[in-house]
Amino acid sequence: MKTKSKFDFRLFMMNNAIYAIMLVMIALVVVIKPSFFSLRVLRDILMQSSVRIVVALGCMFVILSGSADLSGGRMVGLTAVIAGSLAEQATYYLKYYANLPELPGFVPLLVAVLVGLLFGLFNGLVVSKLKVPAFLATLGTAMLAFGIANLYMDAEPNSSQPLGSYTAGFKAIGSGSFHDIPYILLIALACVAIVWILQNKTVLGKEIFAVGGNMEAAKVSGINVLKIQLFTFAIAGALYGLGGALEAARTGSGTAAYGAGYELDAIAACIIGGCSAGGGIGGVGGVVAGVIIFNIMSYGLTFIGLSPYWQYVAKGLIIIAAVAIDVRKYARKH
Repeated sequence: MKTKSKFDFRLFMMNNAIYAIMLVMIALVVVIKPSFFSLRVLRDILMQSSVRIVVALGCMFVILSGSADLSGGRMVGLTAVIAGSLAEQATYYLKYYANLPELPGFVPLLVAVLVGLLFGLFNGLVVSKLKVPAFLATLGTAMLAFGIANLYMDAEPNSSQPLGSYTAGFKAIGSGSFHDIPYILLIALACVAIVWILQNKTVLGKEIFAVGGNMEAAKVSGINVLKIQLFTFAIAGALYGLGGALEAARTGSGTAAYGAGYELDAIAACIIGGCSAGGGIGGVGGVVAGVIIFNIMSYGLTFIGLSPYWQYVAKGLIIIAAVAIDVRKYARKH
Protein backbone atom coordinates (compact mmCIF):
# COMPACT_ATOMS: atom_id res chain seq x y z
CA MET A 1 0.00 0.00 0.00
CA LYS A 2 1.42 3.34 -1.05
CA THR A 3 1.73 6.05 1.55
CA LYS A 4 1.19 9.65 0.57
CA SER A 5 4.33 11.70 0.81
CA LYS A 6 3.98 14.63 3.17
CA PHE A 7 4.41 18.13 1.84
CA ASP A 8 7.83 19.34 3.00
CA PHE A 9 7.45 23.10 3.48
CA ARG A 10 11.12 23.52 4.39
CA LEU A 11 12.24 21.78 1.19
CA PHE A 12 9.74 23.80 -0.85
CA MET A 13 11.09 27.07 0.56
CA MET A 14 14.67 25.98 -0.06
CA ASN A 15 13.84 25.29 -3.71
CA ASN A 16 11.81 28.46 -4.22
CA ALA A 17 13.03 30.96 -1.62
CA ILE A 18 14.69 33.29 -4.13
CA TYR A 19 11.59 33.36 -6.33
CA ALA A 20 9.48 34.17 -3.26
CA ILE A 21 11.76 37.00 -2.14
CA MET A 22 11.87 38.56 -5.61
CA LEU A 23 8.10 38.24 -6.09
CA VAL A 24 7.55 39.97 -2.74
CA MET A 25 9.84 42.80 -3.90
CA ILE A 26 7.88 43.09 -7.16
CA ALA A 27 4.60 43.11 -5.23
CA LEU A 28 5.90 45.98 -3.06
CA VAL A 29 6.78 47.93 -6.21
CA VAL A 30 3.24 47.42 -7.54
CA VAL A 31 1.77 48.61 -4.23
CA ILE A 32 3.95 51.73 -4.25
CA LYS A 33 3.47 52.41 -8.00
CA PRO A 34 0.32 50.69 -9.35
CA SER A 35 1.10 52.04 -12.84
CA PHE A 36 4.12 49.72 -12.96
CA PHE A 37 2.10 46.91 -14.55
CA SER A 38 1.05 48.76 -17.69
CA LEU A 39 1.40 47.37 -21.23
CA ARG A 40 4.06 49.97 -22.05
CA VAL A 41 6.20 49.02 -19.04
CA LEU A 42 5.80 45.30 -19.69
CA ARG A 43 6.80 45.80 -23.34
CA ASP A 44 9.92 47.72 -22.24
CA ILE A 45 10.80 44.97 -19.76
CA LEU A 46 10.42 42.26 -22.39
CA MET A 47 12.61 44.19 -24.86
CA GLN A 48 15.30 44.67 -22.22
CA SER A 49 14.95 41.02 -21.17
CA SER A 50 15.45 39.83 -24.76
CA VAL A 51 19.16 40.71 -24.80
CA ARG A 52 19.63 39.36 -21.26
CA ILE A 53 17.94 36.09 -22.22
CA VAL A 54 20.32 35.57 -25.15
CA VAL A 55 23.35 36.29 -22.93
CA ALA A 56 22.03 34.08 -20.11
CA LEU A 57 21.47 31.17 -22.51
CA GLY A 58 25.15 31.36 -23.47
CA CYS A 59 26.17 31.47 -19.82
CA MET A 60 23.89 28.50 -19.10
CA PHE A 61 25.82 26.24 -21.50
CA VAL A 62 29.08 26.95 -19.69
CA ILE A 63 27.56 26.45 -16.23
CA LEU A 64 25.90 23.17 -17.27
CA SER A 65 29.29 21.85 -18.39
CA GLY A 66 30.73 22.55 -14.93
CA SER A 67 32.66 25.71 -15.82
CA ALA A 68 32.21 29.45 -15.29
CA ASP A 69 32.38 32.42 -17.67
CA LEU A 70 33.08 35.98 -16.55
CA SER A 71 33.75 37.33 -20.04
CA GLY A 72 30.15 37.60 -21.26
CA GLY A 73 29.54 41.25 -20.38
CA ARG A 74 32.72 42.57 -21.96
CA MET A 75 32.17 40.44 -25.05
CA VAL A 76 28.74 42.05 -25.37
CA GLY A 77 30.45 45.46 -25.29
CA LEU A 78 33.07 44.51 -27.87
CA THR A 79 30.58 43.00 -30.31
CA ALA A 80 28.18 45.92 -29.81
CA VAL A 81 30.80 48.42 -31.01
CA ILE A 82 31.91 46.18 -33.88
CA ALA A 83 28.33 45.69 -35.07
CA GLY A 84 27.59 49.39 -34.58
CA SER A 85 30.63 50.48 -36.58
CA LEU A 86 29.43 48.34 -39.52
CA ALA A 87 25.85 49.60 -39.31
CA GLU A 88 26.40 53.36 -39.64
CA GLN A 89 24.76 55.32 -42.45
CA ALA A 90 26.89 56.36 -45.43
CA THR A 91 26.13 60.05 -44.77
CA TYR A 92 27.25 60.03 -41.12
CA TYR A 93 30.14 62.48 -40.75
CA LEU A 94 31.89 60.27 -38.16
CA LYS A 95 31.31 57.02 -40.07
CA TYR A 96 33.85 54.51 -38.75
CA TYR A 97 34.52 52.90 -42.13
CA ALA A 98 34.23 55.89 -44.45
CA ASN A 99 34.42 53.91 -47.70
CA LEU A 100 32.17 51.06 -46.62
CA PRO A 101 28.75 51.08 -48.32
CA GLU A 102 25.64 50.69 -46.20
CA LEU A 103 25.19 47.04 -45.30
CA PRO A 104 21.95 45.08 -44.85
CA GLY A 105 20.91 45.04 -41.19
CA PHE A 106 21.67 41.35 -40.70
CA VAL A 107 25.33 41.62 -41.80
CA PRO A 108 26.62 43.45 -38.67
CA LEU A 109 24.61 40.92 -36.66
CA LEU A 110 26.40 37.98 -38.29
CA VAL A 111 29.83 39.61 -37.92
CA ALA A 112 29.16 40.16 -34.19
CA VAL A 113 28.16 36.49 -33.80
CA LEU A 114 31.36 35.40 -35.58
CA VAL A 115 33.56 37.62 -33.40
CA GLY A 116 31.85 36.29 -30.27
CA LEU A 117 32.30 32.72 -31.53
CA LEU A 118 36.06 33.26 -32.01
CA PHE A 119 36.46 34.71 -28.52
CA GLY A 120 34.44 31.80 -27.15
CA LEU A 121 36.72 29.31 -28.90
CA PHE A 122 39.68 31.15 -27.39
CA ASN A 123 38.14 30.71 -23.94
CA GLY A 124 37.53 27.04 -24.63
CA LEU A 125 41.11 26.41 -25.81
CA VAL A 126 42.63 28.16 -22.80
CA VAL A 127 40.44 26.18 -20.39
CA SER A 128 40.63 22.76 -22.08
CA LYS A 129 44.13 22.76 -23.58
CA LEU A 130 46.11 24.96 -21.20
CA LYS A 131 44.13 23.75 -18.16
CA VAL A 132 43.69 27.29 -16.87
CA PRO A 133 40.79 27.46 -14.37
CA ALA A 134 37.73 28.81 -16.19
CA PHE A 135 37.25 31.57 -13.63
CA LEU A 136 40.72 33.01 -14.32
CA ALA A 137 40.75 32.30 -18.06
CA THR A 138 37.46 34.10 -18.70
CA LEU A 139 38.41 36.96 -16.38
CA GLY A 140 41.50 37.46 -18.55
CA THR A 141 39.39 37.30 -21.71
CA ALA A 142 37.02 39.90 -20.25
CA MET A 143 39.93 42.31 -19.73
CA LEU A 144 41.24 41.51 -23.21
CA ALA A 145 37.85 42.17 -24.84
CA PHE A 146 37.37 45.41 -22.89
CA GLY A 147 40.82 46.65 -23.89
CA ILE A 148 40.25 45.83 -27.57
CA ALA A 149 36.83 47.50 -27.48
CA ASN A 150 38.33 50.71 -26.08
CA LEU A 151 41.19 50.70 -28.61
CA TYR A 152 38.64 50.13 -31.38
CA MET A 153 36.51 53.04 -30.16
CA ASP A 154 39.55 55.31 -29.75
CA ALA A 155 40.68 54.90 -33.37
CA GLU A 156 40.13 57.63 -35.98
CA PRO A 157 37.74 59.05 -36.98
CA ASN A 158 35.70 57.98 -33.97
CA SER A 159 38.11 59.12 -31.22
CA SER A 160 36.06 57.51 -28.41
CA GLN A 161 32.77 59.16 -29.45
CA PRO A 162 29.67 56.94 -29.04
CA LEU A 163 28.65 55.21 -32.25
CA GLY A 164 25.34 56.18 -33.80
CA SER A 165 23.35 57.10 -36.90
CA TYR A 166 22.62 53.47 -37.73
CA THR A 167 20.86 52.36 -40.90
CA ALA A 168 17.11 51.85 -40.79
CA GLY A 169 17.54 48.11 -41.40
CA PHE A 170 19.81 47.65 -38.41
CA LYS A 171 17.71 49.82 -36.08
CA ALA A 172 14.59 47.91 -37.10
CA ILE A 173 16.08 44.75 -35.56
CA GLY A 174 16.12 46.46 -32.17
CA SER A 175 13.01 48.63 -32.36
CA GLY A 176 10.80 47.21 -35.13
CA SER A 177 7.96 44.75 -34.65
CA PHE A 178 5.86 42.11 -36.37
CA HIS A 179 2.16 42.43 -35.48
CA ASP A 180 3.19 44.42 -32.36
CA ILE A 181 5.68 41.74 -31.28
CA PRO A 182 9.20 43.26 -31.23
CA TYR A 183 11.67 41.62 -33.62
CA ILE A 184 14.23 41.53 -30.83
CA LEU A 185 11.84 39.45 -28.71
CA LEU A 186 11.16 37.09 -31.64
CA ILE A 187 14.93 36.60 -32.07
CA ALA A 188 15.28 35.84 -28.36
CA LEU A 189 12.40 33.33 -28.54
CA ALA A 190 14.01 31.67 -31.57
CA CYS A 191 17.25 31.32 -29.57
CA VAL A 192 15.28 29.81 -26.67
CA ALA A 193 13.68 27.24 -28.99
CA ILE A 194 16.98 26.29 -30.66
CA VAL A 195 18.82 26.00 -27.35
CA TRP A 196 15.98 23.90 -25.85
CA ILE A 197 16.14 21.48 -28.78
CA LEU A 198 19.93 21.32 -28.61
CA GLN A 199 19.85 20.72 -24.87
CA ASN A 200 17.04 18.17 -24.72
CA LYS A 201 16.85 16.45 -28.11
CA THR A 202 20.48 15.90 -29.15
CA VAL A 203 23.30 13.63 -28.05
CA LEU A 204 25.49 16.70 -27.62
CA GLY A 205 23.06 18.13 -25.08
CA LYS A 206 23.11 14.92 -23.05
CA GLU A 207 26.91 14.90 -23.16
CA ILE A 208 27.04 18.46 -21.78
CA PHE A 209 24.93 17.35 -18.80
CA ALA A 210 27.15 14.30 -18.33
CA VAL A 211 30.38 16.34 -18.35
CA GLY A 212 28.93 18.86 -15.91
CA GLY A 213 27.60 16.15 -13.60
CA ASN A 214 30.84 14.16 -13.39
CA MET A 215 33.71 14.95 -15.73
CA GLU A 216 35.79 11.88 -14.81
CA ALA A 217 32.86 9.51 -15.32
CA ALA A 218 32.14 11.21 -18.66
CA LYS A 219 35.73 10.58 -19.78
CA VAL A 220 35.51 6.91 -18.78
CA SER A 221 32.26 6.53 -20.72
CA GLY A 222 33.98 7.76 -23.88
CA ILE A 223 32.71 11.32 -24.08
CA ASN A 224 35.16 13.75 -25.68
CA VAL A 225 35.36 16.29 -22.85
CA LEU A 226 37.66 18.59 -24.85
CA LYS A 227 35.05 18.80 -27.63
CA ILE A 228 32.30 19.56 -25.11
CA GLN A 229 34.30 22.33 -23.45
CA LEU A 230 35.17 23.90 -26.79
CA PHE A 231 31.57 23.72 -27.94
CA THR A 232 30.05 25.20 -24.77
CA PHE A 233 32.41 28.17 -24.71
CA ALA A 234 32.07 28.68 -28.48
CA ILE A 235 28.25 28.68 -28.42
CA ALA A 236 28.33 30.95 -25.38
CA GLY A 237 30.58 33.38 -27.25
CA ALA A 238 28.31 33.32 -30.31
CA LEU A 239 25.29 34.13 -28.14
CA TYR A 240 27.21 36.94 -26.39
CA GLY A 241 28.02 38.32 -29.85
CA LEU A 242 24.37 38.17 -30.87
CA GLY A 243 23.44 39.88 -27.60
CA GLY A 244 25.95 42.67 -28.26
CA ALA A 245 24.57 43.35 -31.74
CA LEU A 246 20.99 43.31 -30.45
CA GLU A 247 21.89 45.74 -27.67
CA ALA A 248 23.43 48.15 -30.19
CA ALA A 249 20.35 47.88 -32.42
CA ARG A 250 17.98 48.32 -29.47
CA THR A 251 19.66 51.44 -28.08
CA GLY A 252 20.71 52.98 -31.41
CA SER A 253 24.19 53.63 -30.07
CA GLY A 254 27.30 51.84 -28.88
CA THR A 255 30.27 52.29 -26.53
CA ALA A 256 32.87 50.00 -25.01
CA ALA A 257 30.99 50.26 -21.70
CA TYR A 258 28.02 48.30 -23.07
CA GLY A 259 27.41 44.98 -21.34
CA ALA A 260 29.07 45.92 -18.04
CA GLY A 261 27.75 43.57 -15.36
CA TYR A 262 25.73 41.48 -17.81
CA GLU A 263 27.76 38.38 -16.96
CA LEU A 264 26.83 38.66 -13.27
CA ASP A 265 23.15 39.15 -14.10
CA ALA A 266 23.36 36.12 -16.42
CA ILE A 267 24.98 33.94 -13.75
CA ALA A 268 22.39 35.10 -11.21
CA ALA A 269 19.53 34.33 -13.62
CA CYS A 270 20.95 30.85 -14.27
CA ILE A 271 21.30 30.01 -10.57
CA ILE A 272 17.91 31.53 -9.71
CA GLY A 273 16.45 29.57 -12.64
CA GLY A 274 17.61 26.24 -11.25
CA CYS A 275 21.08 25.69 -12.72
CA SER A 276 23.50 24.16 -10.24
CA ALA A 277 26.72 26.12 -9.78
CA GLY A 278 28.50 22.76 -9.85
CA GLY A 279 27.19 21.88 -13.32
CA GLY A 280 25.03 19.10 -14.74
CA ILE A 281 21.66 20.47 -13.60
CA GLY A 282 19.48 23.16 -15.19
CA GLY A 283 17.13 23.99 -18.00
CA VAL A 284 16.14 26.66 -20.50
CA GLY A 285 12.74 27.42 -18.98
CA GLY A 286 14.16 28.17 -15.55
CA VAL A 287 16.84 30.45 -16.99
CA VAL A 288 14.30 32.45 -19.02
CA ALA A 289 12.07 32.78 -15.94
CA GLY A 290 15.09 33.86 -13.89
CA VAL A 291 16.00 36.58 -16.40
CA ILE A 292 12.46 37.96 -16.62
CA ILE A 293 11.87 38.00 -12.86
CA PHE A 294 15.31 39.53 -12.26
CA ASN A 295 14.62 42.19 -14.91
CA ILE A 296 11.15 42.98 -13.55
CA MET A 297 12.69 43.48 -10.11
CA SER A 298 15.48 45.75 -11.45
CA TYR A 299 13.08 47.76 -13.60
CA GLY A 300 10.65 48.03 -10.71
CA LEU A 301 13.27 49.33 -8.29
CA THR A 302 14.26 51.95 -10.88
CA PHE A 303 10.58 52.75 -11.46
CA ILE A 304 10.06 53.70 -7.79
CA GLY A 305 13.23 55.81 -7.82
CA LEU A 306 15.54 53.58 -5.77
CA SER A 307 19.21 54.53 -6.09
CA PRO A 308 21.23 52.32 -8.49
CA TYR A 309 23.70 51.75 -5.66
CA TRP A 310 21.00 50.12 -3.54
CA GLN A 311 20.05 48.03 -6.56
CA TYR A 312 23.61 46.69 -6.68
CA VAL A 313 23.31 45.82 -2.98
CA ALA A 314 20.03 43.96 -3.64
CA LYS A 315 21.45 42.11 -6.65
CA GLY A 316 24.58 41.13 -4.74
CA LEU A 317 22.58 39.73 -1.82
CA ILE A 318 20.31 37.81 -4.19
CA ILE A 319 23.29 36.24 -6.00
CA ILE A 320 24.93 35.23 -2.71
CA ALA A 321 21.65 33.83 -1.37
CA ALA A 322 20.95 31.94 -4.61
CA VAL A 323 24.38 30.27 -4.64
CA ALA A 324 24.16 29.47 -0.90
CA ILE A 325 20.74 27.85 -1.36
CA ASP A 326 22.02 25.98 -4.44
CA VAL A 327 24.98 24.56 -2.52
CA ARG A 328 22.80 23.47 0.42
CA LYS A 329 20.10 22.06 -1.86
CA TYR A 330 22.39 19.78 -3.84
CA ALA A 331 24.57 18.91 -0.85
CA ARG A 332 21.49 17.27 0.71
CA LYS A 333 21.22 14.93 -2.28
CA HIS A 334 24.74 13.49 -1.94
